[in-house]
Amino acid sequence: MYNRRQFLRNTAAATAAFSGLAALSGRARADNVPLAITPPDLVPDPAGLLDLPPGFSYSVISTEGDEMDDGLLTPGDFDGMAAFETSDGLTLVRNHELHPFEFEKSPFGPEAERLGLIDPARLYDRRDDGTGLLGGTSTLVLDPVTLELKQHFLSLGGTYNNCAGGPTPWGSWLTCEETIDLQGDHLDRDHGYVFEVPAAARELVRAEPLLGLGRFRHEAVAIDPGTGITYLTEDEYDNCLFYRFIPDRPGELQRGGRLQALKIRGQNGFDTRNWDARNFHPGDSLPVEWMDVEDSANPDNDIALRHIALGAAQFTRGEGIWFGENELYFTCTDGGPARQGQIFRYIPSPHEGTSAEATEPARLELFIESPGDETMGMCDNITIAPWGDLIVAEDGRGEQYIRGVTPAGRIYTLARNAFTENSRYSEFCGPCFSPDGTILFVNVQSEPSRTFAVRGPWHELG
Repeated sequence: MYNRRQFLRNTAAATAAFSGLAALSGRARADNVPLAITPPDLVPDPAGLLDLPPGFSYSVISTEGDEMDDGLLTPGDFDGMAAFETSDGLTLVRNHELHPFEFEKSPFGPEAERLGLIDPARLYDRRDDGTGLLGGTSTLVLDPVTLELKQHFLSLGGTYNNCAGGPTPWGSWLTCEETIDLQGDHLDRDHGYVFEVPAAARELVRAEPLLGLGRFRHEAVAIDPGTGITYLTEDEYDNCLFYRFIPDRPGELQRGGRLQALKIRGQNGFDTRNWDARNFHPGDSLPVEWMDVEDSANPDNDIALRHIALGAAQFTRGEGIWFGENELYFTCTDGGPARQGQIFRYIPSPHEGTSAEATEPARLELFIESPGDETMGMCDNITIAPWGDLIVAEDGRGEQYIRGVTPAGRIYTLARNAFTENSRYSEFCGPCFSPDGTILFVNVQSEPSRTFAVRGPWHELG
């Protein structure tokens, strides 16, 4: 079982190198333009799938439409993902960002002909005709050396548009619904929740929403392993919040707690987007406080607007988030004057989540703001690499890359999606490293979705 000690072991080395990033990179960001490293030329892939630097290689370990061990089909639209060390191998838990009517990508087959292979009572929701909603997660168990796929099955079902999420220190994956659709014509239940999938589960789990984490367009989750405090991003266009959840019992999110929204101290409704006016410069660090979220069930789908009016900070399209050691990073995919993305750094208070935090408040820093897609195009999912670099998946409008950001604030290119469908490049999703730090797993979302395992001389990057 993946435990808190393992979680810290796998993140500490990365963050130790990355934690001094703000101090080291101030010169690089002085003119608001991150410095791009001239990377080694990416080697064109003869198979036309994934271009990588010299000395790197990949294998495809899963493809949309493959039959799984439970008799279902591998669902499409791969998205967020995490890797875990489990007793029977190396385990990936992977999201599927599927809408209710994408039948051609369904785990149950285009005519729902395989739905009878699972217990429908374990699905969160079903459509009016009785067929299951198509979003959820699949779990892959791999041999940690050969990467042979030992087991593959649907691990969560009946959910809607599962985009990103995050691993927990106690060995589970939190999967997020990026929707605020309510019960209606094709939904029996409200959606917009976070669900938990244990990495050690070896069958479809019963889908139960974590109501305390609120109902909104959830994107990603990161947990401080020291306090159990959970941080959440919201992928809402124009107006969204940055949240934290203080659990009543750390490690037991289903028991409830306090959901709060970030506020810049002394500046009500502070606009971090830098669209119409520059309020936040790269390198700026501002003290924050937190306000309780009112009516987190969000019946009118206005949670962000209500709390911005009450003083919460305003963000745009919150995306990936990753916790290191005593700090975390999160992205806003269309922030900044060029609307090509921002990366924020959050440094918790030494007294985070307690009444004493006002004496030493947490701080929010604008770390990177892309001036154009040639530097970084619409940053999305992120992770921190074992050697200390931030790894960023793009979700832009043209060619799609995986970028690295060094502890000196420099940006380089790690991979390019070489596959096109109707002249369209698909986004990268779910970058994560194996627990031993030797393999980067990453998804390309379409068409078809694929999961890649990348190996190479990581120490030569950056």
